[in-house]
Amino acid sequence: MTAVADRSLGPELARTQTIGADTDVLVLGITSSENGPAIVPEDLFSDVLTADVRAELLDQLGAVGAKGKAEELTRVPAPAALAEVTSVLAVGLGAADKIDAEQIRRSAGVAARALSGTELVATTLSGLDIGAAAEGFYLGAYTFTPFKSGKSAPKPDERPVARVEFLVPEPEFGEPELFRAQLIAEAVATARDFVNTPPSHLYPAEFASRAEELAKAAGLDVEVLDENALDASGYGGVLGVGKGSSRPPRLVRITYAGGPKKIALVGKGITFDTGGISIKPAQNMENMTSDMAGAAAVVATTLLAARLSLPVTVTATVPMAENMPSATAQRPGDVLTQYGGTTVEVLNTDAEGRLILADAIVRAGEDEPDYLIDVATLTGAQMVALGTRTPGVMGTDDFRDRVAEISRQIGENGWAMPLPTELRADLNSKIADLANVAPHRWGGMLSAGLFLKEFVPEGVQWAHLDVAGPAYNTGGPFGYIGKGGTGVPVRTLIAVIEDIAAE
Repeated sequence: MTAVADRSLGPELARTQTIGADTDVLVLGITSSENGPAIVPEDLFSDVLTADVRAELLDQLGAVGAKGKAEELTRVPAPAALAEVTSVLAVGLGAADKIDAEQIRRSAGVAARALSGTELVATTLSGLDIGAAAEGFYLGAYTFTPFKSGKSAPKPDERPVARVEFLVPEPEFGEPELFRAQLIAEAVATARDFVNTPPSHLYPAEFASRAEELAKAAGLDVEVLDENALDASGYGGVLGVGKGSSRPPRLVRITYAGGPKKIALVGKGITFDTGGISIKPAQNMENMTSDMAGAAAVVATTLLAARLSLPVTVTATVPMAENMPSATAQRPGDVLTQYGGTTVEVLNTDAEGRLILADAIVRAGEDEPDYLIDVATLTGAQMVALGTRTPGVMGTDDFRDRVAEISRQIGENGWAMPLPTELRADLNSKIADLANVAPHRWGGMLSAGLFLKEFVPEGVQWAHLDVAGPAYNTGGPFGYIGKGGTGVPVRTLIAVIEDIAAE
């Protein structure tokens, strides 16, 4: 599963009971303590890491100052008894009593990035949590290079690690966990690929075509509405946002029918956002290539639900448009009619995501889902309130809290936010049913959530995830996250779907 043709998304992952003769590096985890670093797990791989080998490694690590702090990297020559490998890379996990799946995932990701140019790596992190280690290695090794050529193309010593073998104590150990982790990591990487593809190459029609191709390859039902079909059906929000671009909008519907419970996913697919007539500042506008990260996440998650054969029905409704200023663009002060009949006064054309989401939410509601989750890089206010790594989660109280808790459990750190009733009146319009923005800057993330709430059907358990910051990393790499698209919140969405399936 890949958003870019003929491209490997990550390293090959496999289990092994022995260290092969062609192995380049052995990666092991160390913890910190008052007595110095300790190798973990302690005795699961004693046939490979004998007491003498452990003692020699700890002497070496201590001699070069290794502390075992979280995500610290220390590389030493392999002891003679480990003749199969050239060197050992010790990655810190922090205090032993603080190790959890997310720390293993982060440490594996840091190790993967440090192993560029390596063909084959073996690791004992599988003895702690093979699924978390696999996700960390796969996503930490992710790079996006399809547009690099000639001198800028990665040299052999810059290419991601090619294969990671996870040491296991017995043949069946960790098999289902590794299988699931690889599928999840591939879905996250697929979302990253979509986000990282520049708007010159990923515009609404092309995005729709790639999503359709992936869905059909997975045997899923797909419907694509072009601008004529959108007009005939009254999708005024999607058409209004897309009318300023020479590249017309689309709406894609992908359905995986796996069981009686119905889950609707909706994702914002603005393939580039200039702000329209309410144009954004030029500085950093290039980052708006990420404004379709919500759409990328729900497409990848729907495909993942199918690959995992989950016993639920998941339908992704994905509006796609490019928000451009031109002679045909909608103006501040225009009134449009959303799908379903609600009229909206467009006070700010840069508050466009909620307009296309409103259309999609109403259409998704026609399927009478039990749950509805929408995902969007929706507001700069999300980053003001919560920073760049914490998604804001709004919606119906119980489901909102459930989604936020699951998001924290799997390491994507969602945080429940309110939808204060006193802010709702600020969205009233003098000439239409609603205005698309409030007349002030206070609680902007919450006002956007309140706008979307107007379009959610009664009785549906609903969650709205604002991932404006978390979906795109403009800074340096950390953990298993590189620069650019992060794939957030694919892992949250699939974990929520699995939780619903397990009810």
